Amino acid sequence: MNPLALTGAAVLGIVSTLGGLVTFALRALSRGIVGPWYPRQILRQMLDIGYYSLPVVGLTAIFTGMVLALQSYTGFSRFQAQSAIPNIVVLSMTRELGPVLAGLMVAGRVGASMAAELGTMRVTEQIDALSTLSTDPYRYLVFPRLLGGVLMLPALVLVADVIGIMGGWLVSTVKLGFNPVSYVNSTFGFLSTGDVVSGLVKAAVFGFLVCLMGCYQGYMSRGGAQGVGTATTRAVVAASILILTSDYIVTEIFFSH
Repeated sequence: MNPLALTGAAVLGIVSTLGGLVTFALRALSRGIVGPWYPRQILRQMLDIGYYSLPVVGLTAIFTGMVLALQSYTGFSRFQAQSAIPNIVVLSMTRELGPVLAGLMVAGRVGASMAAELGTMRVTEQIDALSTLSTDPYRYLVFPRLLGGVLMLPALVLVADVIGIMGGWLVSTVKLGFNPVSYVNSTFGFLSTGDVVSGLVKAAVFGFLVCLMGCYQGYMSRGGAQGVGTATTRAVVAASILILTSDYIVTEIFFSH
């Protein structure tokens, strides 16, 4: 086939997919906001996304903070700048590593789960049954997941920030010989509200994208068990790519201000 035709087909495929994704998101948001709401579904998704993701997010955060302190010490000791380690740990965790790592962990756990659940409902015609019973699948299935992701991922990131900073403090005081009180004072003296807010805004964006990709891939899956598996893989990969892409975009917005 002509290379130009191949390129055109690829571009059209990307544009078609983006159009379908945006349409899906707008439809879910517009129908969900109007109501009726399903409080039990919303609470269930908040519990699943937030509470049950705490162990994996907390474990990732504490080891990230510990490794960050060690690596910072290795580099800064060459320039006699070890005193900057508390500042580097708190800034990296709140602005960048906390939101991104929490988002990737949630994408692997929650995004895959949503795609598999909705994909199974699609191939077993349970979603069609909801429509038959006059229950809008967008309101009942998709909107509670999107809302749960937007609300709970910032809460997870806030916990991850605290745990990651604590991990850096632990390594710095036990292994590197820092004074515990001085380390804490340096951390809180350097931390600003903008650092925390930028990380929480990123977390809300990541939560929406993770749940959107999980719901979209699952809702659109076809072809039985193999289709569900493909949808699950696509949901995790696409959510991870979108997290890293939107991370730069949000950082650029905050940086420009």
